[in-house]
Amino acid sequence: MSTYVALLRGVNVGGNNKVAMADLRSLFESLGFTSVRTLIQSGNLVFGSTATPAAACLEKAIEDHFGVTSRVALRTPADLEAVVGNVPSSMSEVSRLHVAFFTSRPAPQDVVRLDHERFLPERFSVVGREMYIHLPDGSARTKLPDYLSRGLKVPMTMRNWNTVNRLAELSSGVEPGPLPDVS
Repeated sequence: MSTYVALLRGVNVGGNNKVAMADLRSLFESLGFTSVRTLIQSGNLVFGSTATPAAACLEKAIEDHFGVTSRVALRTPADLEAVVGNVPSSMSEVSRLHVAFFTSRPAPQDVVRLDHERFLPERFSVVGREMYIHLPDGSARTKLPDYLSRGLKVPMTMRNWNTVNRLAELSSGVEPGPLPDVS
């Protein structure tokens, strides 16, 4: 039995694509997954499986069951541990750090073409299938993630640093503590 983390894109954001987490857990259990847990209301699931799940199958099941189109980024506990451990040194202010999880690795030529100065003081760094994004003024009004998504041509879903850490803890079997106040 292996543990996986599914990160759903665009679920319960701004009142759109509403999916109750209890119903999402039930769907994953009906698909044969075990120990299904969710974290907050934005489509974060941790679950066990004897077979490697396919994101496309999960996306289809979610659409068929809820009528919601959502891309799914799948990660393992080791993947999340690497994300937590590999924060670029230029982004050490974690209170404003976010991580974008790509559904697949972006093309190197698309990464090179990105304008790193266009949105300063906001910064980003692509590392494999993830992108670290520092948003000193928060995520409410930033245009950087949309620019990055268009430029990289790969679907992504973004989580704040606290959520990333809590998912890493939950997927490794450590029960996460309360979210700290970082405002």
